[in-house]
Amino acid sequence: MTTPATSAQLLAAGSRQLAAAGAGLTTTPSLDAALLLAAVLGVATTRLRSHPEEPVAAARAQAYQTLLARRLAGEPVAYLTGRREFWSFELAVDPGVLVPRPETELLVERALALLPQSHASVCDLGTGSGAIALALARERRQWRVLATDVSAAALAVARRNAAALGLTDVELREGDWYAPLGDERFDLLVSNPPYVAQDDPALAQLAHEPRLALTPGADALASLETLARGAPAHLNAGGWLILEHGATQGAAVRAALVLAGLRHVRSHPDLAGHERATEGQR
Repeated sequence: MTTPATSAQLLAAGSRQLAAAGAGLTTTPSLDAALLLAAVLGVATTRLRSHPEEPVAAARAQAYQTLLARRLAGEPVAYLTGRREFWSFELAVDPGVLVPRPETELLVERALALLPQSHASVCDLGTGSGAIALALARERRQWRVLATDVSAAALAVARRNAAALGLTDVELREGDWYAPLGDERFDLLVSNPPYVAQDDPALAQLAHEPRLALTPGADALASLETLARGAPAHLNAGGWLILEHGATQGAAVRAALVLAGLRHVRSHPDLAGHERATEGQR
């Protein structure tokens, strides 16, 4: 009878396979391997470290190898595990939504800094999995939070996440950008819209994620400019618009916000030092 492999052996082999694929696939091969094995075993990654010699049944070892093969083919870890950590909680994700990035947490930070009051009205435009809206709702329980998305599939994921987090007061509406808002105004509009041009080579590495959430088409600034132009009609006096954008788009987004008549326009860097979020006030 073949001796079952231990979790330590499986992790080491998986890490080697992922590392051999190069940084184009992942810069965290050991973490990826641990997240996949933990998902297969139904345990926390800390369990893998505390019980490295624990044997893994053959069926689960095979399931792990299957996930490794899919990861090597480019599928994001979050889709393979069905989970992604964001802010201070976990979100369910699937191929119908963009995988939330750490850079997007900057939008949450800026929103909390700009609106210190206990009561406010907020709209997250293009919410996807609900990451931004749900983070704000958790941090400010008295805020009125609305989230919109043109994708019914994305809203279904956001709805599941809201229910799992007990944030059933977050309102979800289907529609394109400002269309679902009517004549409503808010103290804050926030969005992480698609901002990658359709001919950008970077899209090849994101092939498993929904194209609708990544690119607005040939003009990478199209969605950002649409959001800037429409903001004044949906902001209360003194209200803010915060947009996530590409690392080289800060100047163009600032110009769009100024053209829309917003003031106090400024950009903020992400942890890598790239301009990642730009805000303006009505």
